[in-house]
Amino acid sequence: MIWKLLRQHISVPQLAGFALANLCGMVIILMGVQFYRDVLPVFIQGDSFMKEDYVIVSKQVSTLGSVMGRNSAFSKSEVRELEEQPFTKSVGEFTAARFKVSAGMGLQGMRLSTALFLEAVPDRYVDIDLKDWTFLPGQEEIPIVLPRNYLNLYNFGFAQSRSLPQLSEGVMGMMKLDIRMSGKGQSKQMRGRIVGFSDRLNTILVPEAFMDRANAIYGESKEAGPSRLILEVNNPADDRIAKYFEEKGYEAEGDKLDAGKTAWFLRVIVGIVLMVGLVISVLSFYILMLSVYLLLQKNTHKLENLLLIGYSPVRVALPYQSLTIVLNAVVLILGLFMVSLVREGYLDVLGRMFPQLEVGSMWWSVVVGILLFAGVSVLNIVAIRRKIDSIVK
Repeated sequence: MIWKLLRQHISVPQLAGFALANLCGMVIILMGVQFYRDVLPVFIQGDSFMKEDYVIVSKQVSTLGSVMGRNSAFSKSEVRELEEQPFTKSVGEFTAARFKVSAGMGLQGMRLSTALFLEAVPDRYVDIDLKDWTFLPGQEEIPIVLPRNYLNLYNFGFAQSRSLPQLSEGVMGMMKLDIRMSGKGQSKQMRGRIVGFSDRLNTILVPEAFMDRANAIYGESKEAGPSRLILEVNNPADDRIAKYFEEKGYEAEGDKLDAGKTAWFLRVIVGIVLMVGLVISVLSFYILMLSVYLLLQKNTHKLENLLLIGYSPVRVALPYQSLTIVLNAVVLILGLFMVSLVREGYLDVLGRMFPQLEVGSMWWSVVVGILLFAGVSVLNIVAIRRKIDSIVK
């Protein structure tokens, strides 16, 4: 009966405007969150600029510098200076093998053998699953990570010219390599197993624990400073990085700084989209509250009479609070439905571009939507109750 009495002044266009504005804000926020979660696996696999921002740093090499005996290795003071830069999060050193290494492998009756140059970096900079990336004293098998472009060169260059089968990453992981090390009058043969492929590090990697042990046993040359560093930066778009490198004569491998800038701009765009959605949601909240306040103002006389004849403020406020909760619930359901429709479209495109992409669920959107629904509904309930209390006073 109270609802029948109070609903006479409800403005359907005003409530529809609120619902539409709130729906737009809800869809933008949920779509931004869901799209970010869906495309995140694309960027966290392999050399991901979404996961971390890394730059491989080396010194510029010139013939004149080599003749004059200039060292291309980084000194401890240079490494320390890099660590102290405001754009730096951490610095890792490449450890090079100081002994001779060769590897052999049999393939369709052919024996392939080549000299290798091994390097190691701290485990935290290796972009593979580290569960197989271990080496203990007495272990006869060496985990190895190859650059992914090495496999591409074999499959699309060497294999085709020699009529050899093309190899997948899984098949390569099952192959065993014969690794022969020699130095200081000693030699040893061990087995090597390819445990992954890297897009970040363009070198043949072995665990740092193995490299330190092998250099101590077979290393012939004196230990020198690292010739390359891997630098984790806060913001790759920071122009101080390029200025510092130019001033010191350092070089960044490939287009790492450009990829980092892309990542930074992508994060900024996602943040802007989410902020736009939040602003629209806040404005829609004010539209709803304005509509409710106008409705309460029109029904002030009726509300006063209801309160005077014994109805509690809670009972009087309940119809308006229920109305806002129902509207918010409808907006949430419609928002999730629209996000699911859009998601089906872009997942189909992502599936064709990345066949191995593992698609997650919509739980992130559901959780964020429920949190928004709860937050807006609580604010509505509190605001309506305060308005009723002001009428009582």
